[in-house]
Amino acid sequence: MEITDLISLDSIVPDLKVSSKKQTLQELANYAEKIIPIVQHDILDVLLERERLGTTGVGHGVAIPHGKFPNLDRPWGLFARLEHPVDFESMDDQPVDLVFLLLVPETAGADHLKALAKVSRTLRDKAICEKLRGSESGDAIYAILTSPSQASHAA
Repeated sequence: MEITDLISLDSIVPDLKVSSKKQTLQELANYAEKIIPIVQHDILDVLLERERLGTTGVGHGVAIPHGKFPNLDRPWGLFARLEHPVDFESMDDQPVDLVFLLLVPETAGADHLKALAKVSRTLRDKAICEKLRGSESGDAIYAILTSPSQASHAA
């Protein structure tokens, strides 16, 4: 599985203006509703329920909120760079400014884990995160996330 299997240029939010973890999840659900066949409040409910199990803030300013949905036919992703970092109750107590939302079919099984692993490996790469933080546009962010050299570098 590649990042290009999960996101498109339409699923990049280069400067999301939010002030809290909950607002971040609300806005991500709002954007996701525009590209997948699930309504915002259903997405938000699943994301909040997942956060109750434990934070999806994985450290180094990165969060990967995710959830399973019965109406999806494949994994979907949405990437947002936050205008200002927010407290995500991350494992390292660092505020989050890079968020990759991952929504998968309820029956995804191994595909869910493969997608999560790919996103995690990519965003664990400090050089990729620095480029994402320094990029000027959604096009640039998409190019960084989907670049073949980045994909092999993060493997």
